[in-house]
Amino acid sequence: MLYDIRLTIAHRYAGSAGNGRHLLRVLPRQMPGRQRVSAHLVDVTPHPDQRHDSVDFFGNAVTTVTHLEAHSEMSIRMSSRVEITASPGFAGTQLDLAELRGALTEHRALNAASPLHFLGPSPRLRPIADIADFAHMNCDPAAPVAQTVARLGEALHHFMTFDASATTVDTDAAEAFAKQRGVCQDLSHIMILALQSLGIPAGYVSGYLRTLPPPGGVRLEGVDAMHAWVQAWCGPDQGWVEYDPTNATFVGTDHIVVGYGRDYSDVSPVIGYLRSSGKQTNSQSVDVACVD
Repeated sequence: MLYDIRLTIAHRYAGSAGNGRHLLRVLPRQMPGRQRVSAHLVDVTPHPDQRHDSVDFFGNAVTTVTHLEAHSEMSIRMSSRVEITASPGFAGTQLDLAELRGALTEHRALNAASPLHFLGPSPRLRPIADIADFAHMNCDPAAPVAQTVARLGEALHHFMTFDASATTVDTDAAEAFAKQRGVCQDLSHIMILALQSLGIPAGYVSGYLRTLPPPGGVRLEGVDAMHAWVQAWCGPDQGWVEYDPTNATFVGTDHIVVGYGRDYSDVSPVIGYLRSSGKQTNSQSVDVACVD
């Protein structure tokens, strides 16, 4: 699948802002054999006084921008062309939970893809007893780990109601779980905690998702948003698998990866600081178009 992706994030400040520094994680990743980025552009207005492009510990593309002059708004525009190759599916030995724990005790690597980084806790995620109980009620310890991931994701999909008005970007997993409502960020955080409570390493994936109009409907541009899902480590043979609890499906060619992390704080599209007064308003639009 070949996609053209466009993202716009706009920040408007009630009072002029100055001395701002922001980290942007909006570019799709280069992933040999799965995801190839053939063209890309990240543009920031007003033009930053300093800019640096780098890669963070987890291998995510990061653009750091600094504004020294006063400004009343900041806009971020990203465009890219990305080719997605279908996954070959599951291969190798499938472990159950006890076998997975044994494999983890023998794991020594501490590189970015090491499952040891994803056993919790993390900056935004701490163990929650109610979520752990939910995980154990929807788990067969003798089943292959990948099957456990799918079973838990489906259960969470049915338990939670997608509701964009129920939570904000700062809502914690316990509150969203208690409400049984939230968005993809909330479902992903809850699923990570559930998997970790079973001893399964799990992390947060930020990216883009191609969405299709209902039958007979018209596809609108710029109405999509960035998406989130989960990665889970299923053992040394299978490695990492990715599951989207919002849509109750393993990740396929409609999912485009931007970044991997322990939780949202590791891959948030924009994070930083500035000096200002008064409130600010934010808006975001995303367009993921399949190239014929």
